[in-house]
Amino acid sequence: MTERAFTPALGRFAPVRFYDPVAALTRERLWRGLLVGYAAPHPDDVIVDVGCGTGSLALLLRRLQPGARIVGVDPDPGVLALAQRKAGEAGAAGAALEWRVGLGDALAPLVGDGAASLVVSSLVLHQCPMAMKRAVLASMRTVLRPGGRLVIADYGRQRTRLMRLAFRAVQLADGVEHTQPNADGVLPGLIAEAGFADVREVEVVPTITGSISIYVARRA
Repeated sequence: MTERAFTPALGRFAPVRFYDPVAALTRERLWRGLLVGYAAPHPDDVIVDVGCGTGSLALLLRRLQPGARIVGVDPDPGVLALAQRKAGEAGAAGAALEWRVGLGDALAPLVGDGAASLVVSSLVLHQCPMAMKRAVLASMRTVLRPGGRLVIADYGRQRTRLMRLAFRAVQLADGVEHTQPNADGVLPGLIAEAGFADVREVEVVPTITGSISIYVARRA
């Protein structure tokens, strides 16, 4: 892991131990369920969860497809410790579920070029500077095999006045400079720019912190 700075899971809002209760307020069960539905994991998949946080998405994927190998990557050792604890309490610890400390723009040394068939990520890119958004997406493409799938849940274009107002809570926690491009709808273009094909925004979920979009794409 490099010693570059990263934005904690809750930004300036609260310590990471409060992440799961706060995330639950964002209709998390709905949008995570949609993400997993579009991911449609297979038994032989190698899945990389970028910015896995406390492991909620990785554990949901494992429950749905216990035969898949799942690698959760996050730069925060503290949040990975919470993920490991949750996995143990859920009886999901094992060789098929791995936790690795690292940044999203340096996935290849952790996973291997072209090693993954599916890359997922949730609520990560909106916290990143523009250069890092591009670097993370490029890194995701690098670790995907040709034809591999990408599914992202994150704050996307805030289409209504109400959602733009709600999104201010996220901007208060994570900063306007990094979050505003997401609110302006930049993600589909960045995903395509990184070399992905068939980029689509397939769902938009209104929440009390702004709308969360589900994006799908594949490595050409």
